[in-house]
Amino acid sequence: MPSPVSTVFAYLVATTLGGIVLRHTWREFPANARWLFVIGLTAGITNVSYLVAIVQAEVLRIVLLFYLAPLWTVPLSRFVLHERLTISGYAVMLLALAGAVVMLWRPELGLPAPRNIYEWLGLMAGFTFAACNVFVKAATKASPEAKSLAGSIGVFLVALPVAVFFSPAIGAWPALASPHALLLVAIGITLFSTSVALQYGLSHLEANRAAVIMLFELVVAAVAAHYLAGEASRLQDWLGGAMIIAAGLISTMAESRMKKNKRT
Repeated sequence: MPSPVSTVFAYLVATTLGGIVLRHTWREFPANARWLFVIGLTAGITNVSYLVAIVQAEVLRIVLLFYLAPLWTVPLSRFVLHERLTISGYAVMLLALAGAVVMLWRPELGLPAPRNIYEWLGLMAGFTFAACNVFVKAATKASPEAKSLAGSIGVFLVALPVAVFFSPAIGAWPALASPHALLLVAIGITLFSTSVALQYGLSHLEANRAAVIMLFELVVAAVAAHYLAGEASRLQDWLGGAMIIAAGLISTMAESRMKKNKRT
């Protein structure tokens, strides 16, 4: 089954489940229409662009381009949220980003600059991912549940025309999906659950700190690949992972220090 088609079905499950379980959030949509619209749009572009790019191009290059997202978070959070980043904040962001580059860098693949349309899609996915995180933070009057539902709807609506383009025989979609029905339902439930948790976390963190924390995904992926999939780890994987963890710890300690100073 083509990946865009499976995305449509998985997010159809997530959106349907969200619309039922979170039905109380529908009343928030009219009052927060602008923010929920841009959250849904950027979430949709992020997921679909990344999916198409990762399927059509070299995985490592797309991942590297996508994880340049923290670079976009700084100007976006300054412009949209008016967040001021200190010198130490810039240092933490650069440390985390450098850790990601160290983990993902492969000299044979060249510099992390787009070389074709799919790599541009990977870069765009990183930009819209950063934008979505900033918009989630900016939508202070909408609940995390409403933001989650808006994101699911956005991914479904963006994925649908892409799926039609890659697999125009719409009548064959149910037959393609039926052997994987239980898996698609499980994925949809997982997407719904993680989306609510993500929106809640993003709503309560500064955008720049959230960008640093999200890079921790690379560390988890590297450890899982080593111990669960038996993949060989390189020194640069552990070095880059240590840099990301250090950035997260420094960010946490700095925030704790600021809160302590405010209390005193």
